[in-house]
Amino acid sequence: MNIEFKYRKMESTIVGTIERPLADIFVKSKDGDWIEFHPFIDSGADITLLPYSFGIMLDLSKELGDIKELKGVRGIGLPVIITRVKMRIGEVELEPRVAWALIEEAPPLLGRLDIFDKFNITFREKEGKIIFEPI
Repeated sequence: MNIEFKYRKMESTIVGTIERPLADIFVKSKDGDWIEFHPFIDSGADITLLPYSFGIMLDLSKELGDIKELKGVRGIGLPVIITRVKMRIGEVELEPRVAWALIEEAPPLLGRLDIFDKFNITFREKEGKIIFEPI
């Protein structure tokens, strides 16, 4: 069964109001609770990015591993820890690698690694929707 997400109107400092593709998914905490997560669906992101406070909600710990530096289009390093989390997209459960940002100023992103290869994904810009078709 296909999973459909809608674009949402948001304010941009550059172009005013714009519609952006957001997902409505769930991530499992260490206590076993499913927590809602609304990341931008980003086909240009190598890995899913969790903001610092969201990682804290999941009970992630800085002892998880080595701190890496994630660089985006600006080339500025973002300190992250790479870990795996249990995630549910529609009825599909997976355990992708994610980058937990160690600063709050990181946008929530649904990236390609360990996720996009599980779906055929169609961006229907004109219709304002994104369709995830499980493979």
